[in-house]
Amino acid sequence: MNSKPEFQQFLTEQINILEARFPLLLNPLKSPDILKESMLYSLNAGGKRIRPVLLLSVLHAAGKPLEAGYRTAAALELIHTYSLIHDDLPAMDDDDLRRGKPTNHKVYGEDIAILAGDGLLTHSFNLISKDEHLSADLKVALIADITDAAGPEGMVGGQVSDMQGEGKELTAEELEAIHHRKTGDLLSVSLMAGGKIAGLNEEDNKYLSLLGKHLGLAFQIKDDLLDIEGTVEEIGKPVGSDAGNDKNTYPSLLGLDGAKKKLDIHLNEARMNLQRIRHFNPVVLDGLITYIGERKG
Repeated sequence: MNSKPEFQQFLTEQINILEARFPLLLNPLKSPDILKESMLYSLNAGGKRIRPVLLLSVLHAAGKPLEAGYRTAAALELIHTYSLIHDDLPAMDDDDLRRGKPTNHKVYGEDIAILAGDGLLTHSFNLISKDEHLSADLKVALIADITDAAGPEGMVGGQVSDMQGEGKELTAEELEAIHHRKTGDLLSVSLMAGGKIAGLNEEDNKYLSLLGKHLGLAFQIKDDLLDIEGTVEEIGKPVGSDAGNDKNTYPSLLGLDGAKKKLDIHLNEARMNLQRIRHFNPVVLDGLITYIGERKG
């Protein structure tokens, strides 16, 4: 299956649509201009838009209208962007560059950067709650799932465990558990949200969840590899920052070859779960799996 051309067209089209909508979702807010400017600065700084595109890819595969998913897709990108703003702060990873541009706190100061992250996180749920395309029950279900994935049991908890693991030698199993929460949960919930909006059955949503977990681990392993083999131009931030922060990574635990083999295992498992979903056009999602494995940044 040569899914690359169709996926690339879908990716380009959806990124353009999403990025045109971001200012429309934030500019009407009755909040200080500097806050909206800071929020939009990081939101518009580029990025792969993997999470919203995962959701929209599920709707496409199920033959459902994409319009029903755009606000939830945007909400997922707002949550992801808030997490990056906070990750870059001096108290966290202390990064000067993000996506090739100065990090938010370098431009607006730490105080505004923290509040911009807070604003993006809270406004994300406002977007879902006011989506006229979704039923009240579906809105509640989506918000519950996303808060689980992004909160203390998911991404936030994974980030804490990642920080606590710095300077310690973790096992591959311990590192995998951290990254399930830190990266995998938000990727999984992006797929699951698409499945719920599309009205997929429980079994198909189970396969979407498994697909997301393997995709999340593949995504993190690829990030670890890029931190060693990539360039500043490709990844948009200094290379070698993980080693500098004494972080546990897949290459440090498994070696480069071992990490690359692990990447292939998770990509293949993701594809196997994709193929198990019935009445589904997998072309775009298959292309997205390939893209995550081959990306340069």
